[in-house]
Amino acid sequence: MAQEYDLVILGGGTGGYVAAIRASKLGLKTAIVEKRELGGTCLHRGCIPSKALLRSAEVFKQTKEADRYGVSTENPTLNFTKVQERKQSIVDTLHKGVQGLMKKGKIDVYEGFGRILGPSIFSPTAGTISVEMNNGEENEMLIPKNVLVATGSTPKSLPGLEIDGEVVMSSDEALHMKELPESIIIVGGGVIGIEWASMLADFGVKVTVLEYLPHILPTEDEDISREMLKQMKKKGVDIVTSAKVLPDTIEKDTGVKVDAEVDGETVTYEAERMLVSVGRSANVDNIGLENTDIQVENGTIQTNKVYQTKESHIYAIGDVIGGMQLAHVASHEGMIAVEHMADQNPHPMNPEQVPSCIYSNPEVSSVGLTEKAAKEKGFDVKVGKFPFQAIGKALVHGETDGFVKIVADKETEDLLGVHMIGPHVTDMISEAALAQVLDATPWEIAETIHPHPTLSEAIGEAAMAVDGNQIHG
Repeated sequence: MAQEYDLVILGGGTGGYVAAIRASKLGLKTAIVEKRELGGTCLHRGCIPSKALLRSAEVFKQTKEADRYGVSTENPTLNFTKVQERKQSIVDTLHKGVQGLMKKGKIDVYEGFGRILGPSIFSPTAGTISVEMNNGEENEMLIPKNVLVATGSTPKSLPGLEIDGEVVMSSDEALHMKELPESIIIVGGGVIGIEWASMLADFGVKVTVLEYLPHILPTEDEDISREMLKQMKKKGVDIVTSAKVLPDTIEKDTGVKVDAEVDGETVTYEAERMLVSVGRSANVDNIGLENTDIQVENGTIQTNKVYQTKESHIYAIGDVIGGMQLAHVASHEGMIAVEHMADQNPHPMNPEQVPSCIYSNPEVSSVGLTEKAAKEKGFDVKVGKFPFQAIGKALVHGETDGFVKIVADKETEDLLGVHMIGPHVTDMISEAALAQVLDATPWEIAETIHPHPTLSEAIGEAAMAVDGNQIHG
């Protein structure tokens, strides 16, 4: 017998389950269809497990440097099995929490693969969901008033660099390594590639990063990219930019060998393993989109500002629609979509108000326009920049690399962008994001009293530096 719902969500990742909770609170009878684990990529194969490993790498690095703080340690060693056990314990704890939230919200969870059907005896419009159950039982038929597609994405590869899970890995397989390699080639110097480069270098792995573009972290402000390059080299990471990997040259035996074109020359790189980190592809295949009028362009579902597709009762959010592939973006998109279904008139999301974070060591965070993007949009900009080396708390922490940079409009004084690299900046960016939402000026940020000694003083100093009024620099 078919089950009727106000909303059925395809995908129980961060975007999907947050949308389900919001729908439940708005009184919508809701179900989630998830073929794997609730929490999706972020909880099980991305955000959380990678940050757990990064934290262990940070602690290991700090322990080796403990003598700087007057703490004597002799020959600290790494137990990678315990590192992985801790990571999994964190994931399991959060997974149970999400399951509990589903029960609390009386949200039905179907463990299986969902497909959208076209008009049928169940519904005159496309949108009935057929669920191929994981347990082998007969397909469940779900009849929703609304559908939310939140199927996420999977790691991309390159033709010829196929993932075998052992020698050539994506981040999915890398998270489950039983032991660390002595050396690794990372193809791609974007966010994921740099996080892994930082982590593995801090664990003591010899890391080579091959980046196709002229800069690592190409979406970040150029000053941030240059500083990260400097800091990765200090760790001993070999970063090669403008490197075109030649996949058909790959050789795998006990390790991996591949050629790349660099500055017109062919260079051979060797390591024990390879991590391919060249982006992610939206999961749009085999979910029944062909049974609808939903428009797919460049591999992603097209929506309007409230995440409706061409089928007005079918919405889509998260990585499957492209854009900013961030967990907190998917969650916010999900809430907007659900509120629109419930006639709540939600406020559309402004990408320039969305903070982004990179959890390498040092960390990176940003919100708004880069200096280059602001100039390309025609703004006459003024910039304030302040280093952590002049901040007392940074000296206390022993982490003085990096800076805060503020980009403002010279004519209107409007805040255009804030970019940070340094200690704990992923925890500091929310102040800048709030300033963006409130349309604050650098003067207003500077007038906000930042307690001493804190790392956040760098934000206040950078805001004063926009007009040359910084105190400690």
